Amino acid sequence: MAQRTLTVLHGDQTGEELLQEALRVLEVPWLARRLQLEHLDLSLEARQASDNGVVHEAARRLCQSGLGLKAATVTPEGPEQVGSPNAILRDEVGGDVIVRTGRRIPGVPPLGGVHSPITVVRMAVDDAYGAREWRQEEGGDDVAYRTSKVTRGHCRRVAEYAFLEAERASATVFGGPKYTVSKLYDGLLKEEMDAAAARHPGVRYEPQLIDATVALLLTRDDPLVIPALNRDGDILSDLVLALYGSLAGSESLLIGFDAGDRAQVVMAEAPHGTAPALQGRHVANPMAMILAAAAVLEHSGEAQLIGFGGAVRAATLRAVFEGVRTADLGGQARTEEFTEAVLARLPA
Repeated sequence: MAQRTLTVLHGDQTGEELLQEALRVLEVPWLARRLQLEHLDLSLEARQASDNGVVHEAARRLCQSGLGLKAATVTPEGPEQVGSPNAILRDEVGGDVIVRTGRRIPGVPPLGGVHSPITVVRMAVDDAYGAREWRQEEGGDDVAYRTSKVTRGHCRRVAEYAFLEAERASATVFGGPKYTVSKLYDGLLKEEMDAAAARHPGVRYEPQLIDATVALLLTRDDPLVIPALNRDGDILSDLVLALYGSLAGSESLLIGFDAGDRAQVVMAEAPHGTAPALQGRHVANPMAMILAAAAVLEHSGEAQLIGFGGAVRAATLRAVFEGVRTADLGGQARTEEFTEAVLARLPA
């Protein structure tokens, strides 16, 4: 029986503790026969000791395996520090797209009338992040400037992935950038959205300006996929997850592409950080990390692993529905107790 390899990237503080809970799910006997786990240490200590060598090695392994599960990591401040491992991984695996889906959590009331899933497909590079900035005095006042950029290639990958996701989820591609005001810059993504719509005529397509997108989110109750530029998507992702009452119900996916714009790497993680205040207290919610593990399996392209990933997702939501909840969801379950509840609800 051929095994798929999953690259597991260990991290820091509570992020590492929650990864260990997800690994309990991935190490069940049925799955262990079909999935080989390879482990790399991306803790701050390991990154400092190797001068980020472990991060470059992790990127190489991800490109080979195509599947990754990453714990939250600490990014130290200061120009002489090792910086963000996520930035290195994005650059070296062609990680141009970040995908986050807000969805109902049983027993957690959403805001407004939002019940159906909303997925944000966000550009992961360029735009306002990494832009060149400077200030200068003009006419007795300080004036700040920024030079940011987007490329057609990045816009094309965002738009195409959004339509593929909408096709998979029977959703509507909805929203867009401020293309009426910024015709050349924001308009580049809109052009690629229109082109992707022509390639996928069976997908419902409702382009909107970014401000209208935000305003209309509370009025819609059908599955949506929103393609977005980097900063717009960063803001939208936080907003969308908050609409469902908690970050706990979503995973974050980094999609890496090859030279032919085909998705070649899927790396999943929880959308939250390392939560140092919760380290060692056994009260943090492992739900998002377990859902990240489920998402990796669901993106494996192999029917048996996809099916088991769906079972993990269903067992996780069922545990919450049946009252097994950590403190952030109004319950009293400890971290390990929640994972045990998920394991107990998986098919034998």
